[in-house]
Amino acid sequence: MSLRLDYCSYEAAKFAVEHWHYSKTMPCGKLVKIGVWENNKYIGCILYSGGAVNIARGEGYGMKKMNDIVELSRVALCKHQVPVSKILSISIKMLKKQSPNLKMIISFSDELDQGHLGIIYQAMNFIYTGTFRGSGGFIIKGKKYHNRSVYGKGWVQSEKWLRNNIDINAKKIKTIKHRYLYPLSKQVRNKILPLSKPYPKRLTSKDSVAADNQSVEGGASPTVRLL
Repeated sequence: MSLRLDYCSYEAAKFAVEHWHYSKTMPCGKLVKIGVWENNKYIGCILYSGGAVNIARGEGYGMKKMNDIVELSRVALCKHQVPVSKILSISIKMLKKQSPNLKMIISFSDELDQGHLGIIYQAMNFIYTGTFRGSGGFIIKGKKYHNRSVYGKGWVQSEKWLRNNIDINAKKIKTIKHRYLYPLSKQVRNKILPLSKPYPKRLTSKDSVAADNQSVEGGASPTVRLL
């Protein structure tokens, strides 16, 4: 099994997100787009973004409002053999080389998405800092949709509108998000470690099956720096 990560086009990233990520929508703003190949077959991408929302800004961690923190915003992979944790580890090394001024990565797992608790982040020793109330989503025709997924379908994010136009039984729901931090230096790690809390209870991970004797390569032609 060979694994290769390299920077990919917006079109390739968009294809992966629309086909293999539950949100079906691309994040906004400046992106670092890292494609993933197994045995020379494109299997998806990892996306880092500038953290457009308030919860991804740096003031709460003694950093600048913008630019010190990047959000791991999409892990969009189809069926694969290499563990997601290994793929992410390589992408982080690429990110640090491409944007050396970054201080920390932040990411979120959402219980609305099949009760995800961030098992991958726990396996990678991300620092867990607890939960917060997310913007939620809707139940439409018996299926859960994030707000952004509703928007991506061209629907209005309104229970009334959805009931009148899509599903008479549509219902607005709230969600809980888990916040994980990954410091990119020992200094930053020591600074934020007091914020750490015990990991939420582990469930059986469905991430992937480890492959033996993997050949791993990192990309050499980066996209525009986040910083």
